[in-house]
Amino acid sequence: MTDSELISAISKNDVSAKKQFYETYYPVLSGISIRYAKNKTQSNELLQNGMAHLLSHISNFKSNTNLILSDWVRNEFIKFCVEFIRNIRSEYYVASTVRVTDTPAKNYDLFVDAVLTDFKNVEYDVLIESLHQLVPSQRLIYNLHVVEEYDLRKAADILEASEQTVKANLEKARYNLQKNIDKNFKSQKNEQSV
Repeated sequence: MTDSELISAISKNDVSAKKQFYETYYPVLSGISIRYAKNKTQSNELLQNGMAHLLSHISNFKSNTNLILSDWVRNEFIKFCVEFIRNIRSEYYVASTVRVTDTPAKNYDLFVDAVLTDFKNVEYDVLIESLHQLVPSQRLIYNLHVVEEYDLRKAADILEASEQTVKANLEKARYNLQKNIDKNFKSQKNEQSV
């Protein structure tokens, strides 16, 4: 089934077309939702709501543009993720909780030579858990700029924020992600040694 036939069938509420759409895009969108969400439960909710949003708005896709359906689906889903996460207000308050520890802090200053964790050697579960621990504003900009490769101006437009705010949140995200990875990596090593 071509893209235009698929869109037409979905617009006519064809269940088999919706099933094909779901099976085609579920794996890619699942990977995106797990990065934007705070946990697996939120990711599942985001994925289900996002798929429903896409199916209800698929008639907005214009096949005569340079954009192909898979790119449109990805871009629309990312925009939906951003709005979904931004609308969760209680997460901001929970994320601001501070935990005091007696262990000395590692230096994460970007201008000091320090041995930092190599992201290429970090397991997927540790990386995802570390992303989940970022506050929403940092998680959103990290995903948009670093993972999705939007430039800062485009990311600022999507987030409806100033470019300076986006830059500040990106630096905080990089700093906090590094701390989270180190903490989670150490925790995982401790669990494996037990």
